[in-house]
Amino acid sequence: MKQPCIIAEEVQVRPALDACCLVRIPRFTDERGSLSAVEGPPVLPFQPRRLYYLYELPVDAHRGCHAHRTEQEVIVALAGSFKVCVNNGIESKEYELASPDEGLYLPPLIWHDVFGFSPDTVCAVFASELYNPGDYFLKYEDYLQAFK
Repeated sequence: MKQPCIIAEEVQVRPALDACCLVRIPRFTDERGSLSAVEGPPVLPFQPRRLYYLYELPVDAHRGCHAHRTEQEVIVALAGSFKVCVNNGIESKEYELASPDEGLYLPPLIWHDVFGFSPDTVCAVFASELYNPGDYFLKYEDYLQAFK
């Protein structure tokens, strides 16, 4: 049985990796096919303000490779599959996403690298904030300095 997703209201210190968790997205299936809908809470642990998606990805591409100061995200494989390595500056953990009814929740201050794309991948990201370049740690060294 999966651990429940525990969401901190405000991050004050380095987040534990178990703050990252798989989120089940409801699936409704009948003879016409399957449908999943995401309207924010309670499916997502935040109200999404932005959705973006990646596609036509080279199989050897690496996306992400950053952390957010305040933004929360849920990453979903709408088609195909890929891996996500999450890192809090001390330890790392790898997830594989391959189903449109399961997402990976990333709290703020988690470094993440998305890679290992299958040829047909469509990767969707629900974000808690509108795009803000100032919210990003783009260099791993800067990310590590944030905890000193």
